[in-house]
Amino acid sequence: MQNYILAIDQGTTSSRAILFSLDGKPCFIAQQEFSQSYPDDGWVEHDPEEIWQSVLKTCKDVIVEAQIDVSQVVSIGITNQRETTIVWDKKTGKTLYPAIVWQDRRTSSICKQFSEDSQLVEHITDTTGLLLDPYFCATKIKWILDNVEGAREKAESGLLAFGTVDTFLIWRLTKGRCHYTDATNASRTMLFDIHKQQWDPQLLKTFDIPQSILPTVLDSADEFGKTNPTLLGKAIPIQGVAGDQQAALFGQTCFKKGMAKTTYGTGCFMVLNTGLTPLKSHNRLLTTVAYRLNGETTYALEGSIFMAGATIQWLRDGLQLIKEASETESLAKMASPNNSVFLVPAFTGLGAPYWDPDARGAILGLTRDTGINEIVAAGLQSVCYQSKDLQKAMESDGARATNLRVDGGMVKNDWLMGFLADILGAEVDRPEITETTALGAAYLAGLQAGIYKSLDELSAQWRCEHTFTPRFSKQERDHAYSLWQQAVNRIRCD
Repeated sequence: MQNYILAIDQGTTSSRAILFSLDGKPCFIAQQEFSQSYPDDGWVEHDPEEIWQSVLKTCKDVIVEAQIDVSQVVSIGITNQRETTIVWDKKTGKTLYPAIVWQDRRTSSICKQFSEDSQLVEHITDTTGLLLDPYFCATKIKWILDNVEGAREKAESGLLAFGTVDTFLIWRLTKGRCHYTDATNASRTMLFDIHKQQWDPQLLKTFDIPQSILPTVLDSADEFGKTNPTLLGKAIPIQGVAGDQQAALFGQTCFKKGMAKTTYGTGCFMVLNTGLTPLKSHNRLLTTVAYRLNGETTYALEGSIFMAGATIQWLRDGLQLIKEASETESLAKMASPNNSVFLVPAFTGLGAPYWDPDARGAILGLTRDTGINEIVAAGLQSVCYQSKDLQKAMESDGARATNLRVDGGMVKNDWLMGFLADILGAEVDRPEITETTALGAAYLAGLQAGIYKSLDELSAQWRCEHTFTPRFSKQERDHAYSLWQQAVNRIRCD
């Protein structure tokens, strides 16, 4: 009787449950979309109950679809959208407010107030590896405690719990028995000392956040509790947890210093393994926890782009230029080879290396010859140009990728991957298994369960499906990138 690892992959717009065989191959997938709301300018929210129900349903559905007995599921791994902030009542389990999504910019004014304290800004970067920005959880938590009636009083009385989505799901799956997170998710809160691997008292005091609401931080492969048997029919151990980008790094088996991956989903995230020593960026990149195993922390340098697949969603839903994202490849191929259009997708500000929350998007270089093909191609190219921004910043910090592995829904587009190789001037490797985020969660769970004995064993399972090699000359690449930089400078506000 075959056994499986169940990976819960909770993303920005959908929840998925994937059953992996013990050799790391995805066998069955269940998926359910959930809504995202925009109640005010720059605000982005989810209904936590909808997230929970989507996760529970997909877990049940995938077991039914696979026609297996639940006893064949030996372990659960969870990977989640990071920085999305949820606060709930410890007694009732009910959330106090909608989940404030990682893309949300409502706390920009709070960050601006704190940014006047240069010592605080420096302490945040030195301690957490992050920048003072609305992207992270700290100011989101503060906003909820300050703006939801009765929230601060409950928090100070020890009645509330905070969590990123992984923590919320663990709480629900264990029916309130376990309030845990892992080191990767903790490192994205702007409250966690990545050097001491503990919550930072000074930052908790600064943002007026009681430590009692925070989860206990465990390794990425650890014992996070067991599911309540009434939910899935059996008490299944939860043994692997990582934020989505770190999980993708792990699934791509980037275990050696210098190995890097880029994930192209709603946003785009380039993460480079820097080994056991955190590398401080001088180009506004993030120093973060890549994973923590057996109490030993591996660090990474990360660049975050807010709009990748979300740009294509906007072309589809906002401008209605396409009906399906899959159309973009054929349209881009028909675009003028001299396309002068640049789409800068700063819909919620610019991420790394600019970190300009007030920048807004623009389409530049329009002519009478511009059509749908050119605008769609510019949308795809914007993802590649932003990746180039991250590559340049990492190289300036002294961190050069020895290879680049890609994953996420967008990497199926050969035209996009070809242009990515062109503009980066580097080979781009697309793996056979592109479900690398969920695979990373499964690998972590499998390590803790003893299914996998070492990282070397996992590395041996990675296979390349296609390598894209650059076709541009250095002169062509540099010229195209200089035009992109001009376009970005036109819309920046800082």
